[in-house]
Amino acid sequence: MSHEKCLRHVKTACAGVAPSLVRVPVAHCFGPRGLYKRKFCAVCRKGLEAPALRCEVCELHIHADCVPFACSDCRQCHQDGHHDHDTYHHHWREGNLPLGARCEVCRKTCGSSDVLAGVRCEWCGIQAHSLCSAVLAPECTFGRLRSMVLPPACVRLLSRNFSKMHCFRIAETAALELGDGDDGVDGSAALGPGRDMPATPESSKQTLKIFDGNDTVRRNHFHLVTVPRLARSEEVLEAALRAYYVSEDPGDFELQELPLPSLAGDDQTLGKAGSGGLAEEDSGRGSGSHEPEAWVIRARPRAQEVLKIYPGWLKVGVAYVSIRVTSQSTVRTVVLEVLPLLGRQAEDPESFQLVEVLMGSRQVQRMVLADEEPLLERLWDIRQTSLRQASQTRFYVVESRAMAPHVSLFVGGLPPGLSPQEYGDLLHEAMTTKAATVSVSHVYSQGAVVLDVTCFAEAERLYMLGRDTAVHGQPLTTLVLPDVLHTKLPSDCCPLLVFVNPKSGGLKGRDLLCSFRKLLNPHQVFDLTNGGPLPGFHLFAQVPCFRVLVCGGDGTVGWVLTALEETRHHLACQEPSVAILPLGTGNDLGRVLRWGAGYSGEDPFSMLVSVDEADAVLMDRWTILLDAHKAAGIDNNVVDAEPPKIVQMSNYCGIGIDAELSLDFHQAREEEPGKFTSRFHNKGVYVRVGLQKISHSRGLHKEIRLQVEQREVELPSIEGLIFINIPSWGSGADLWGSDSDSRFEKPRMDDGLLEVVGVTGVVHMGQVQGGLRSGIRIAQGSYFRVTLLKATPVQVDGEPWVQAPGHMIISAAGPKVHMLRKAKQKPRKAAVTRGDAAPAPEGIAK
Repeated sequence: MSHEKCLRHVKTACAGVAPSLVRVPVAHCFGPRGLYKRKFCAVCRKGLEAPALRCEVCELHIHADCVPFACSDCRQCHQDGHHDHDTYHHHWREGNLPLGARCEVCRKTCGSSDVLAGVRCEWCGIQAHSLCSAVLAPECTFGRLRSMVLPPACVRLLSRNFSKMHCFRIAETAALELGDGDDGVDGSAALGPGRDMPATPESSKQTLKIFDGNDTVRRNHFHLVTVPRLARSEEVLEAALRAYYVSEDPGDFELQELPLPSLAGDDQTLGKAGSGGLAEEDSGRGSGSHEPEAWVIRARPRAQEVLKIYPGWLKVGVAYVSIRVTSQSTVRTVVLEVLPLLGRQAEDPESFQLVEVLMGSRQVQRMVLADEEPLLERLWDIRQTSLRQASQTRFYVVESRAMAPHVSLFVGGLPPGLSPQEYGDLLHEAMTTKAATVSVSHVYSQGAVVLDVTCFAEAERLYMLGRDTAVHGQPLTTLVLPDVLHTKLPSDCCPLLVFVNPKSGGLKGRDLLCSFRKLLNPHQVFDLTNGGPLPGFHLFAQVPCFRVLVCGGDGTVGWVLTALEETRHHLACQEPSVAILPLGTGNDLGRVLRWGAGYSGEDPFSMLVSVDEADAVLMDRWTILLDAHKAAGIDNNVVDAEPPKIVQMSNYCGIGIDAELSLDFHQAREEEPGKFTSRFHNKGVYVRVGLQKISHSRGLHKEIRLQVEQREVELPSIEGLIFINIPSWGSGADLWGSDSDSRFEKPRMDDGLLEVVGVTGVVHMGQVQGGLRSGIRIAQGSYFRVTLLKATPVQVDGEPWVQAPGHMIISAAGPKVHMLRKAKQKPRKAAVTRGDAAPAPEGIAK
C-alpha cells in the first residue's frame, strides 16, 4: 500500500510485474541467514525483523519466504558466451541506503530507515532519489574504483548450468527456493506477503492452505491465506492470487479443492481434480457446510494467448515482440512469425531456435524447445506445474550456434608434489574422470590442479562429485574458474585481486568478503577457505597488470606471498604489488606499512581508495630450510628424523620462549575456536599464557648454535632467539631498538639483511612490548645456520610448531616483494562533489 503521491517515488515494480522488466536475467547468490537491522525486503517491502537473506553480490535483502518471488536481476558479472556489451548501464537497486546518503542530483538526503527509499547503482555507487535518477545518464563508468574493477565484458564463463555461485561457493548453506526442501519434510508453511498467522478457532476469520500448482502440492509447500469465514469465493481467489503475486485477471483462474488422495498422486491426477472447484454460484458459503482447508489455484483453459518473444542476443531495436498463439501454433511456426517482426526475414529460419528460460532467483535455467512442440500446450503445462514459475518464464528466439564446451575446474586438497600424470591417475581413481574430455592443464606443487573439461555434463558431474570426495583422507575443493579476456582490458585498468580470510578478525572477514564483492566484480574476490590463493592467481595469470589485497593476519599474508612465489613464473605480471587489510592479532607487517594495528570497521570503499593511492615499496623475503637429522654433537636421545622442508618468512622467525607462547596460544585456539573472535580477547590469552611461564627457564643458549655468514657467534644467556626482517614485533614493539650502534647498519626491510635479537624470558618480552627496553642485539647478516640440539618450539610469521633436532638454514629468497604502503593522510578538506566518484556505501551489516 502507498499514498498516491508516494507512488511516483517507488522505483522497483511489484513482484507480479518485476520479472517482465528484467533486461538480462542473472541469478542471485544468497548466503546464510542473518540479522539485518533497519533493512527492508525487496519483494514485500516490509522490515527484516527475523533472520533473513542477502545476496552476496548485490544489495538485495529479502525474507526467506520471499526468495521464490525475487527477480533474477543480480549484477551481470561476466559474459556467458553470447553477450558482448560495448557500454554498461547503471544497475539500480532500491532502498537500504545509509541514513546520510545524499542524492547525486539534488544533493538532498535520499536514505531512509522507515521505508525503501532512494536508489544506488551497484557498479559505480551513485545514490539518488528515484525521480532524480531519471535525469542521470544511463551509462555507468564504474565510478572512483573504475581502474580497480575487472570489467564484466572481460570475464567469460562458458557453461550450461554453471553460474557465479559455483565460482564462489557461497550458496552452500543458503535457503533454497520454495519447494526445494528448505522448510523440511513436515510441510511447514511459507507465510504469504502479509505474514498472517493462523487464526484462532474463536476468530471470525479462517486460515487456508493455498498451493500454486502440482509442484507445491507434491512437495507439500503452501502459503497461508487468512480470509473472513463468510468470504465469497471471488474474495478467496483474489487473496490466493495475491499470496503468489499473480497480477493477471482473476477471471482466468479458479480454486480447486485439494483431495487428500492426490497429495501423493501424479500430475494427471492433480490436474484433473476439478470436482472440488469453487464455482461462481458458491459465493454464499454457509458456516454449516464442510469447508476444506487446502486449495490449489488453477488456470482456466485458454483457446489462445498473447505471448512475448524476446530477441535474445540478437542486436535489434525492440525489447520483445508480441504474437498470438493458438492450439495450432508450434515452436517452428512461432519462429517463422517472429523473424520478420525482428527484421530478420531474409535469414534462414532453420538457423534459429526457441529457448525457454526460467528466471529463478537462485538459478536461471535454459531449455531449447523442439520444433514441433505445441506452445499453447506448453504454457498450460507450466501453469499447471506452478503459477509462480509461469510468471518467471520467458521465451527467447536465438541463433543456433555451436558453442564449443570449455570449463576450467580447479581441484584442491590433493597430495602435494606429484606429476601431471600422477594427478590424472589419482583423479581418475577417485572421481572416474573421462580421459577423452578431461585433461590436467596446470599443476601446482601445493596439491592443486586445474582441469580442462570439454563436456558440460562431465564438468557438472565432477564439480558435484568433488564436493563429497576425499583423497587420502583430505576432502577435495572444486571451483569453476571463468576466463579473463585480458586483451579486452582497458589500457588504464589495473584490477585488484582480493583475498579474504573469513576466519580472521572474528566475523569481520566474512562481512568484508561480502562488501568487496559488492564494490568490485565478485570474480576478483576470493575466499581463502575455498582453495586458498591459487585459484585467484590462476585466474589472473594473463592479466598484464594487477595488484593484490590480502585481508587477514600476518600468517595469511605469508600464505599468499608463498603462493605468489610459486606461481610467479606463470604470471604475465610477475611483480604485483601487495596491500594488506590487517585482521589478525599482531598485524606487525600491517603496522609497518601504515595499514594500522587492525581493522576496526572502517568503510570498505575508503579502504579500496587507500589501496589505489598507496605507494609501492620493496620488502625482503627469506627462505628457511628445516633439515632435522642427527648431526655431529647432537644428543642421541632424539625423536625420529623428519624429511627436509622449506618455509618462507616475511616478518620474523622465533626460536624458544617466543615460539612457545605462540604454540600454546595456537593450541588453545584450536581447542575452542569460537572464543577467539576478538583481538582484545586474543591478546588477553597471550598475557595469561605468558604469566604461566614467568618462572620458566631452559637455557636456550645451551641448546642451539648459531653461525652468521659462516662465522660462529657466541650466544649470551637467553631464552629466545628472534630473527627480524621488519621493525615491528609482538604487536608493534621495536625489538631492535632505536639506539645507534656502530657495529650494525640501520635496519631496513629491503636491505637484504636480517637482525638477530635475544630475549631473556617472558618478563623481558613484556618490557619490550611496553617500550621499557629493547632486545639483546646479537648479529646482522644475510645467511644464517642454526643447529638445534633438542626439539625446540619454532614460529615463523605467527605459525608455530615443535622442530626436531637438526639444522635451520636462513637465506634470501630471491626477488624482493613489491608491497603497498598506505600514503600519509592529507589534511581533511571540505566535502567534494562526486562527478564520477562513488559515494561511500554502507559497509558491514550490524
